[in-house]
Amino acid sequence: MINSGILNPQILSLLARVRHTNALVIADRGFPFWPQIETVDISLVDDVPAVLQVLAAVRANHNFTQACMAKEFQKNNTSAVCGKFAKGLQGIPTLFEPHLEFKKRVPGAIGLIRTGDTIQYANMILISG
Repeated sequence: MINSGILNPQILSLLARVRHTNALVIADRGFPFWPQIETVDISLVDDVPAVLQVLAAVRANHNFTQACMAKEFQKNNTSAVCGKFAKGLQGIPTLFEPHLEFKKRVPGAIGLIRTGDTIQYANMILISG
């Protein structure tokens, strides 16, 4: 039995398949579904769990060398929210691009973890190092 770290077996299986240069998506509750990639939906209620909680959990055992987010995230959220995400992504260079371009990257990901987050455009693609 696992005593610490990520306990969800679907997420553990997904993370075990993330290799060098592979992408993993962590998304808010309203993010679209792509039938061609594995989606693990862990949304429970509004904001539980949050994207930043999932990010912290997956960063504990993975080396991500790049992140992508939508420019709209910066435009639609307060500086305090943007600061929390910057802190969560600290040390990972982050590319901000139009949301439509961001979504074009999603089908190339190994999988997607959907959270209960209600923060607008709180979606990220993490690239493994």
